[in-house]
Amino acid sequence: MTDHTNGDAVSQIGIVGTGGLGGVLGEQFNRLPSAEVSAIADIDPAALSKTATRLAVPETSLYEDYERMLDDESLDAVLIVTPNGLHYEQTVAALDRGLHVLCEKPLTIDLADAKALVERDEASDSVLMVGYQRHLNPGFIEARERWALGNSTPTFVTAEITQDWRHHFEKGTNWRMNTSLSGGGHLYTTGTHIIDAILWVTGLTPKYVTARMDYHGDDERLDTQSSIVIEFENGTIANVFDSGIVPRTREHIHIWDDQGAMYFDGREWEDRTMKKITGDGSEVSPYADSGERKTKPEAFIESIRENETPPATARDALRATIVKEAAYESAATNERVEVPSP
Repeated sequence: MTDHTNGDAVSQIGIVGTGGLGGVLGEQFNRLPSAEVSAIADIDPAALSKTATRLAVPETSLYEDYERMLDDESLDAVLIVTPNGLHYEQTVAALDRGLHVLCEKPLTIDLADAKALVERDEASDSVLMVGYQRHLNPGFIEARERWALGNSTPTFVTAEITQDWRHHFEKGTNWRMNTSLSGGGHLYTTGTHIIDAILWVTGLTPKYVTARMDYHGDDERLDTQSSIVIEFENGTIANVFDSGIVPRTREHIHIWDDQGAMYFDGREWEDRTMKKITGDGSEVSPYADSGERKTKPEAFIESIRENETPPATARDALRATIVKEAAYESAATNERVEVPSP
């Protein structure tokens, strides 16, 4: 770890995976006075070189073997932005070396691995944060305070997320089309955002899942779109829809209780906005222009410095994984599936 001239320690960050998101998050780390990207790893030499220039990482700190980077560099934390199926082993490798980890979602593609990481995380001094950005949105935070942390109980939920994956399905060459790397189709990588958001803001315990899926070819893990009904223990119903065969990215989550509702909406990957529906039918948009919000790197570094639980945890990721796995089982068997406890 190095020091600022003013005496404040700077967290040294290593990045595993130099795709588009790796570069974006790397730049966000470098804009923080308390962090800098000092090493990067990727199996693609061209991507390594391009990202090194973008993030001003010296050639001596570029690695095609991420474990060598973990061993050779004096790092404090690691950002993992690789295909889903690699997250578990890379997260474990970093934790084994006493490093803090910010891993993009989904945290794992295997339920047993997700449970193992929860056990390890909750017994560890290292921070393990998952990249569910809705946990940093003021509207979603207020919703969590109203429901999961408050006294109100949701009665009805509808949610939808779309993203154009048609080019992936047509070409079949992207890692998302390889379920050993992706874990599943559109639900697993994109739909996970709204599954997690519903579970996190409501705090409700899912009891049953009933799902219908369309698939690309004969692979019952490579879903193109799905329709899911989640029944919670208290009787609340959530209807969740996702599709990867539409032309644009759109999202909405509408959650009702006896006093009204909160509506979350967004397009592409812009920040989601929140609108309140009151009991008399009035509409209020408190976060239409809310200004600067924490980035994932900022929240991650803050969790490390303050020794606090990060905004999105391994247990949050486990809960989303359990519901997704129940959905795949339900769609494959055409049966209503009981959701196991986390």
